[in-house]
Amino acid sequence: MAMEAYLDNAATTVVFPEVCDIMVKVMKQDYGNPSSRHTKGMEAERYITGAAESIAVLLKCQKAELVFTSGGTEANNMALIGAAAANKRMGKHIITTRIEHASVHEPLAFLERQGFEVTYLPVSKNGQLDCDVLADAVRDDTILVSAMYVNNETGSVQDIQKLCSTVKKINPGILFHTDAVQAYGKYKIVPKKLGIDMMSVSGHKIHGPKGSGFLYVKNKTKLDPVLFGGGQQGNMRPGTENVPAIAGLGLASELIYQNNSENIQKLYKLKKRLIERLKEISGVTINAIDGILPEETAPHIISVNFEGIKSEVLLHALAAKGVFVSSGSACSSNHPDLSSTLKAIGVKDSLLDSALRFSFSVFTTEEQIDYAVEVLNEELPVLRKFTRK
Repeated sequence: MAMEAYLDNAATTVVFPEVCDIMVKVMKQDYGNPSSRHTKGMEAERYITGAAESIAVLLKCQKAELVFTSGGTEANNMALIGAAAANKRMGKHIITTRIEHASVHEPLAFLERQGFEVTYLPVSKNGQLDCDVLADAVRDDTILVSAMYVNNETGSVQDIQKLCSTVKKINPGILFHTDAVQAYGKYKIVPKKLGIDMMSVSGHKIHGPKGSGFLYVKNKTKLDPVLFGGGQQGNMRPGTENVPAIAGLGLASELIYQNNSENIQKLYKLKKRLIERLKEISGVTINAIDGILPEETAPHIISVNFEGIKSEVLLHALAAKGVFVSSGSACSSNHPDLSSTLKAIGVKDSLLDSALRFSFSVFTTEEQIDYAVEVLNEELPVLRKFTRK
């Protein structure tokens, strides 16, 4: 069988076998509606309660502070639109960064059309937001700050605790939201310790099912619902719960944090191996890692520019040889514009359409890394030969 190297784990991950098993059990045996009052319904409800308890233990929070969603996008929309609606009497100013995921930028664009004012802050060449820049942006009418924990394209990491502290010192009433979709499972996150009021998570980034996720909402945080219906999840997210997905998300959360320290060390080892091998190839630059150690970035993401070759061309050439990567964010592939994240960190215009993202999981091997580099060494000279003018 030909070698394959799936290096697109920031887009999605293979589901843990144990997660598949529990989801099948729920769908085939414990398939009741969790709102039903008979035995089948109570069996289904226990899966939801169990998942909430498992996640609450990991986050050191109350299970009532968790709202299950269809993923990170819904969680981000719920947090931003819900918080803006609930707190608009306090002000209509929101702060974010220029490197957020589309599921943050688009809801904020919607809120701008509703009369809110959004400030988009710049970041450093390594993708980090400066606390002084954030402090200067806070106004008397600021009600919400949203800054992602780990950037999904470059792997840059924000010091969320310092950013939260900066905001809360100025005004404790300002809400702080973080998109932790790429951070959950890679970092041990305790929202209350960090100062986070709302946090978005997606299941399919941690070997759970697609269509699963949750929003952490700190107790007493003012948040209006964006959906209306039958009153499930304390009226915050009505509709019959996706019990198989929630059960899978709860188990995936438990599994991803088992042996977590060892797994993260393995990911950093893979990352360093790929960085070292890439540096041996001419015309290659690595983004958002200038003058800092790999350990100061996320363990599972590398953004790489291949000078003189369009990313889509190289992506398809690699895929033909069984190497699977992304050209930036998988979600941004639906938008024709060049990456706003790469622009924000100062990548040269000539390199904006030459970036590929390599991302790993606990199932990635050194052999896959080496095979990817081997294919790059085969394909790059050929592609550059044909793209020269």
